[in-house]
Amino acid sequence: MWPLDPARREVLRFAVSCRVLTLVLQALFNAIIPDHHAEAFAPPRLAPSGCVDRLVEGLLGGLSRWDAEHFLFIAEHGYLYEHNFAFFPGFPWALLVGTEVLRPLRGFLSLRSCLLISAALLNSLFSVLAAAALHDLGRLVLHCPRQALDAALLFCLSPASVFLAAGYSEALFALLTFSAMGQLERGRVWTSGLLFALATSVRSNGLVSVGFLVHSQCQGCCSALGVRSLPRQLCKLGASVLLSVLTVSLPFALFQYYAYRQFCLPGSVLPIPKPLVQLATDKGYRIAGGHEPPWCSWDLPLVYSYIQDVYWNVGFLRYYELKQLPNFLLAAPAAFLVAWAAWTYVTTHPWLCLTLGLRKITNRETLEKPDPGFLSPRVFVYVVHASVLLLFGWLCMHVQVLTRFLGSSTPILYWFPAHLLQDQEPLLRSQETVLWKPPAGDSPPGQMVPRNSVVGLLYNWKTCSPVTRYILGYFLAYWLLGLLLHCNFLPWT
Repeated sequence: MWPLDPARREVLRFAVSCRVLTLVLQALFNAIIPDHHAEAFAPPRLAPSGCVDRLVEGLLGGLSRWDAEHFLFIAEHGYLYEHNFAFFPGFPWALLVGTEVLRPLRGFLSLRSCLLISAALLNSLFSVLAAAALHDLGRLVLHCPRQALDAALLFCLSPASVFLAAGYSEALFALLTFSAMGQLERGRVWTSGLLFALATSVRSNGLVSVGFLVHSQCQGCCSALGVRSLPRQLCKLGASVLLSVLTVSLPFALFQYYAYRQFCLPGSVLPIPKPLVQLATDKGYRIAGGHEPPWCSWDLPLVYSYIQDVYWNVGFLRYYELKQLPNFLLAAPAAFLVAWAAWTYVTTHPWLCLTLGLRKITNRETLEKPDPGFLSPRVFVYVVHASVLLLFGWLCMHVQVLTRFLGSSTPILYWFPAHLLQDQEPLLRSQETVLWKPPAGDSPPGQMVPRNSVVGLLYNWKTCSPVTRYILGYFLAYWLLGLLLHCNFLPWT
């Protein structure tokens, strides 16, 4: 997929190390810290648990907390309850594929244990590949190898790391999204559209990614002005935009139609085991075959919008209550980084932003700024994407999920800190002594091997600048606290 140059190998090595350490620490914290008794979704286990199942639960149980239980339940039983439709099918499908690989273990492991192992292994793989995809994307967009490498290394210590490891869909979504962005940067529009569509089957905010395709097509249309007639160009642009919207939104539409067939049309009821029916009775969960839900009679029957409104109370400013102040403080660092990034970019390129990034860059401007890094004109669309996600998340969502929402969706959360490190950290200005080390004995003569700058800065913590300490302190603190709290059913972002 990507050439394994020295920088890429360093990213993969560090990503694998972080994933292994994450799995070890979650098992340790889960063993020594008692679980909090949270009011979370906890379906009964239908199959008896053996000693090996209990061992798997002890080692990987920290990865099945909170929303992870929904994904595991859907992979095991399907979409039985109405509120299950808040979780898109892409990740449960991936779990089922992984479980098929583990079929030889079914003789002494329950399906639940196989799904848990599959979640741990697949998300470790997805997050490692996502780090490589982010590095590839950074080199294509930033044209600054140091910033691209630093951003990928920071992703390995993402503030959302626990969700990239647990049974959540963030790791798969990040891999698909960053890969789609990279394909679009290479001009492979249809491959990019397919990957964005797959990302939409994993998480609903994949719908926003259609903006990348639309912006790319508008750029192509502006570049062709004067070569072809305007009406012809506009017709071509309209058709391309419509096709892009249909492609990216198709998984969402099919998922909503499946929910409609199951809950709103007669004869579509799935067989449900009695213990799960009893759970629905005890907890008030709606199952298919009962009273018709109110969303079935809507002009546009979208179960996803209904669930977000009724079950999760998601809406404009609904979360703005005094008791939610701790959650706003928890999400503030990620929100501040993205807002700071947007402000820095807009004040640096006001005219580019006013022209929506469609202004043609002249050869003279390109020669004057050969390696602009984060401030490259090509970063514009990524800044807009991150800003839209930030505004929606801060105003309309449960704000505590903002960190993982941004951490798995936009490269800006990693590109901008990498830009700050390069710009503000004196230790990184000496490329020969910090970022690079002499080649190993079997390396080609004259080749320089990249050193892990993040680890190097941690070793020199006392001499780092305040900006470096704040950035690395934030990433490390959220990486560690996420494992400590989330894996024991304690509230976390």
